[in-house]
Amino acid sequence: MPRDNRTTLVLLAAGMGSRYGGVKQIDGVGPGGEAIIDYSIYDALRAGFTDLCFIVRAEIKAAVREFFAGKFPDDIGVTYAVQALDDLPGGFQVPAERAKPWGTAHAVFAARHVVNTPFAVVNADDFYGRDSYAKLHAYLLSLDPTATDYAMVGFRLDETLSPHGSVSRGICTTDAGGYLEKIVEHKAIEQLGDRIFNVWDDGSSIDLPSDSIASMNMFGFAPSVFPLIDEEFSRFLEQSGTEPKAEFYIPTLMTQLINSNQARMLVLPTSSRWFGMTYREDRESVQSQIRGYVERGDYPRKLWNR
Repeated sequence: MPRDNRTTLVLLAAGMGSRYGGVKQIDGVGPGGEAIIDYSIYDALRAGFTDLCFIVRAEIKAAVREFFAGKFPDDIGVTYAVQALDDLPGGFQVPAERAKPWGTAHAVFAARHVVNTPFAVVNADDFYGRDSYAKLHAYLLSLDPTATDYAMVGFRLDETLSPHGSVSRGICTTDAGGYLEKIVEHKAIEQLGDRIFNVWDDGSSIDLPSDSIASMNMFGFAPSVFPLIDEEFSRFLEQSGTEPKAEFYIPTLMTQLINSNQARMLVLPTSSRWFGMTYREDRESVQSQIRGYVERGDYPRKLWNR
């Protein structure tokens, strides 16, 4: 256990929200103009997280920093890390046709210089709920910084869908002990009535049980993961680095680490309900759900004192 019990929330805020339009990570949806990311941070801080690390692109760093300026208590450590296209393991170069960074595992890799505690990773535009942060934080407090027993929070698939279009979800399989065996990425999941199905590129489809475990990019790691990312990222670049749109996702990383017996990942169930803004049409529903939480007293009408 870390001597001072410090834990970091790493927020993946580098994406510009191409399907949504605009910088949705700081789009105000709460009664006081709060964004979803505000509620994530609020839940994390009351769960016991002591530090925050924002992963951003260079072009939105100033806007994100301004949005959060003065919001948090003075004893909360705040750092920023830029997910840069050319931040690669030694010996690798960016192909000329490459325009975007390399995915979520690459985003976590960007935090290696500023994060030295057990840490959680979340999407900045997803609402994960209080129970999720409490469960993951409790796990991180028990985690030795050198350990390679990691964790993720698993959500019911039917509570992670959007009525406004298809979604991409990692569907998880676990062993008898609750440890992750594999994550299979489904990039076009839709719901029609009670039926949930994924449409493959060839037009065929597969039905998915509503209680399938979905990974919503809520993970817990120790700093020991950074050299492992370096190694696996190098292998990824050797195999796929010349593909203009190839991405190095956290599920890709964990699949490789699990298959090579270098790490394990415990899947933590949660009673929290996930929601997010994949499409701009999701905004009204998100506002309504947050308003309901505020009216029930789960959150104050104004999260921060500034």
